[in-house]
Amino acid sequence: METLEIIDIGHPTLREIATEVPIDEIRSASVQEFIDSLIATKRTANGAGIAANQVDNTWRIFVVEVMNNPRYPYKPEYPLTVMINPEITYLTEDRFENFEGCLSIPNLRGVVHRCPVIKVSGYNRDAEPVEFEVKGITAGTFQHEADHLNGVLFTDRLIDPRELCTWDEFNRRYEESFKKVVQEVENTYNT
Repeated sequence: METLEIIDIGHPTLREIATEVPIDEIRSASVQEFIDSLIATKRTANGAGIAANQVDNTWRIFVVEVMNNPRYPYKPEYPLTVMINPEITYLTEDRFENFEGCLSIPNLRGVVHRCPVIKVSGYNRDAEPVEFEVKGITAGTFQHEADHLNGVLFTDRLIDPRELCTWDEFNRRYEESFKKVVQEVENTYNT
């Protein structure tokens, strides 16, 4: 399957609000081929997720999947999930500090607040309505991708911009302590 070019911060499409995909077009060849390419692009780049905006497309589509991901060895596995016209609802007032990266912001990580229990609704790639809960660290991934569809980058949500760091510095200075945060969030919300 064809992979797509991932655009970087500064590209105007990353700041656009994506447009809904008409339900009767979800099963069309063009949308299905795009979804396949989006999945292939995410997998090739070792992303936990990717949104259409990140490949210079303004459809409201994102995919999430974590399987033995070398960029995120501390993230729990999550099966391939394709979301079309997604809506996110927070189900708790709780927040956790999530150290995030982004395929469109190469080599940087930063801390943002994310809700640990959310409801996700929208359509799957078969044009069927879906609704489910996502808990723990993976809830942050869904929020990150939904933000993309609204033209929002994780850098817009940084708790403290002075803590922005490279991947090497994250690995050297912060990864071990963040693994403890991940474990605590998972133990609290996914037990």
